[in-house]
Amino acid sequence: MSFNPFTQQGNLNRLYTNVIVPNFPALNVTAPYMGKGQAHLTFDGNFNNQIPTATSIVNAPEPYIMAHISVNLLRSQPLANLWLAQVQSQTIIGPVTIYSDSTAFAAITLLQCSIMGFDPGAYDGSDPVLRVTITGQYPINNSMWSGAASGALGSVGGLGSINGLV
Repeated sequence: MSFNPFTQQGNLNRLYTNVIVPNFPALNVTAPYMGKGQAHLTFDGNFNNQIPTATSIVNAPEPYIMAHISVNLLRSQPLANLWLAQVQSQTIIGPVTIYSDSTAFAAITLLQCSIMGFDPGAYDGSDPVLRVTITGQYPINNSMWSGAASGALGSVGGLGSINGLV
């Protein structure tokens, strides 16, 4: 007799979504300060480049990738003014961590973040959302650093001792 292998699919809870700015805690955004679209994380570029050769490919992993967080702040809340003041003062905000709507999915921290966009939206009484775009780097392929630190990369092109370069 066969049975349905019903696998629990988990739960989503929009109240879990948070954007945390450790260097500027007043800018932390929790669910009650966001529009229904809340926050969105996107990565820009390839995690690895595959360079064609005559008969195959050469993999060239990237050490980081650019990432963007779009936050739908409520313009009707005082927190929106804090973000505006931050844009006017200093757009470089340091690390930013985004927590998803699922406890099963790990938080993601972007480094060297800046506020790259600030769109207050239409002032027509129909949409309270102000869109803030934060861009930073996300470290990837971390294992490639262990080879670099141990000298596994060697000298450039293996020519380090030629012509007294080393």
